[in-house]
Amino acid sequence: MIRIVIAEDQRMLLGALASLLELEDDMTVVGKAGNGEEAITLVQLHKPDICIMDIEMPVKSGLEAAEEIRQLGCKVIILTTFARSGYFDRALKAGVCGYLLKDSPSEELASSIRSVMTGRRIYAPELVDDAYGQENPLTEREKEVLGLIADGKNTKEIADQLYLTNGTVRNYISVILDKLGVSNRIEAITRFKEKGWFK
Repeated sequence: MIRIVIAEDQRMLLGALASLLELEDDMTVVGKAGNGEEAITLVQLHKPDICIMDIEMPVKSGLEAAEEIRQLGCKVIILTTFARSGYFDRALKAGVCGYLLKDSPSEELASSIRSVMTGRRIYAPELVDDAYGQENPLTEREKEVLGLIADGKNTKEIADQLYLTNGTVRNYISVILDKLGVSNRIEAITRFKEKGWFK
């Protein structure tokens, strides 16, 4: 019997997932958590085989909890609505065994759990394509400029710090917006964060 803990902050979804997995002959849900902190406690208590968890949860996110849970000898599958390559990269670094999207068919979850139990890793195909199909388009200098924008610096402050003219900084900013396919500085920072390119 595959023993499972589920961590999901939306109560209705948590209940639905548990009911769905309980229908499987070879699975049992031994604990339900509303955040990453509770998930760690339940894994310590019940010693399940697998913990299925969302990413964005209160107290402690799924990515923060994943690493600790893995060290407890429990496999982690991320189940989220967020198909962001930045999250995917962090999940891989945390050593998760699966990264699935909530809009996948429900039977896919059960088959993914069985695959992970046999030692395989299961990742949503669109994330794998995105993660390996897109490199950071910015040069080192452009990254530096965007980093200073993210720190709240204005054009003049960036120019002073990098010993450039205001015009040169403005040119850099328009190239950055163009390369990232966005229309303003806020969107540029958001896109860069989503892609996990801020080091």
